[in-house]
This record gives sequence, structure tokens and C-alpha cells, in this order.
Amino acid sequence: MAVITAIPTAPAQVESVLTAPRGRIERSRPAWLSVPLRFLLPALIFAGWWIGSASGAISQQVLAGPPKVWDAFTELASSGQLADFAAASFVRAAAGVGLGVGAGLVLGLLAGLSGLGEEVVDSTMQIVRAVPFLALAPLFIAWFGIDELYKVLLIAVATIAPMYAYTYLGVRNVDRKMVEAARSFGLRGPRLVLEVILPSALPGILMALRVCLSISITGLIAAEQVGTREGVGYLVTLAQEYNRTDYMVLCVVLYALLGLVFDGAVRIIEKLAMPWREQVAIR
Repeated sequence: MAVITAIPTAPAQVESVLTAPRGRIERSRPAWLSVPLRFLLPALIFAGWWIGSASGAISQQVLAGPPKVWDAFTELASSGQLADFAAASFVRAAAGVGLGVGAGLVLGLLAGLSGLGEEVVDSTMQIVRAVPFLALAPLFIAWFGIDELYKVLLIAVATIAPMYAYTYLGVRNVDRKMVEAARSFGLRGPRLVLEVILPSALPGILMALRVCLSISITGLIAAEQVGTREGVGYLVTLAQEYNRTDYMVLCVVLYALLGLVFDGAVRIIEKLAMPWREQVAIR
């Protein structure tokens, strides 16, 4: 009987070529180039607007050109009305945003930190979020009149829901392990919230602040259409009555500048509170 013996075979020789890992290539732009890039697209839009109005492609009755808008600006600035109107709109927007953002932040923290708080607050805030705040304007006029209280509350209602939603999500997305580690070091109650949870939720909160500030401009426009003698919205009403397209365009520019001021303030807060975020962007 033949005995079959297995002949050991050498393992196959697998040739692999090792390559050196590619290092991260830093592609950094010059710092001075950042500002021109930010203003490149607005400058192109402005140039197209100026060329179109100067060539007659854009009718002055439809859209006033930059020279007429500048004349309207100098007319209002020399009379002092422009500064008064801009200051009145800024105060209303700031008061409404402060009230709405503060309430939304507190309610978002309450719902995010506590199951009981979520059960009590969340359903009501979802109703507020679902109802367009412009639909509440007639009711607010009936309840609060057409004075400053109506305007501030309308802007506050417009901003409370975004702040609540972003704060709630930011708190709920905080790493549980980090919270447990903080507790093991003795952090409890308000210290835990202020030193651990709020800093971790800060990106979402600042994004909510940016959204709230942009929405507040819409609320400001709606609020200043009724019962006011000061503000950019009142200037819009005058421009509609007298068919002054130069005033209309000037009001749009003023609202845009107000939005840029708000956005710049949030960016400064982000740079001071979260300096590490600049390292995340791919250059």
C-alpha cells in the first residue's frame, strides 16, 4: 500500500512595494488676499448694476442707478434723517434679538438638559416654529398696539425658534463621555453647564445666532411697516408712496449693511471664543 506523503510547499512570496506616506501639503494664501476675495463678487454685481443703468439697459424707473442712490444718501445724511432712521432700526432689532435669543437659549438648555424640560417645552416650541411669525403680526397689533412693544415682540418671536432648535441640538450632541469625565472631577450643576456643556454646544449656538440675526432683518421690515415715524421701514413706506426707486434701493443697501454688521459681530465672537475652528478649514 503506497503511502502518500504531503510535500511541504514554501509560502508564496508576495512582493509588496512600500511607499513613503505623503505629508500634508499646506496651501496657505497670503493674508492680504482674504479681504479682496470677500468683496470680489459684490464688486462684480455692483459693476454690472452701474454699467447696466448707465447704458440704459436697466430703466431708472425700475432700478435707480448708483449715482441717484448716492444723491438720495447724501440728501438724507445732510438732513440728519438717515442717522436717526438707522439708529431707530438698529435699536429695535437689537432689543428684539436680545429678547428672542435669550428666551430661546434658556428654553433650549432646559429641553436639552432635562427630559422633563423637553416634555414641557418642546411641543410648544415646535408649534411656534411651525407658525410663520408674519401671520402673527395682525394679532400682535390687536394685543399690543402699534408702538415699540409690538415691533420688539414680533422680532423676538421671529428669532426664538431658531435659537431654541440649535441650542437643543447642540446640547444633545455633547459627548456623553466628556460629561461623565467632568462629573468624575467634581463638576456638578451650573458649573457643569457653564464650563463643559455650553462650550461644547457653542458652535451650534453661534450658528443659531447668525440665523437669528438674518431673520431679525425680515421681522424688522415687517414691524416697521406699521405705526412708525422713524426707521428704515418708514423710509421704505415713503419711497413706495412717492415712487422713489432711489430711496427703495437705498433702503435695501441699509438693510444689507445692517446684516453685515450683525454677521461681522458674530464672526468676531467666533474668532475669540473658538480660535481652533480656523484650523479645520481646507485652504
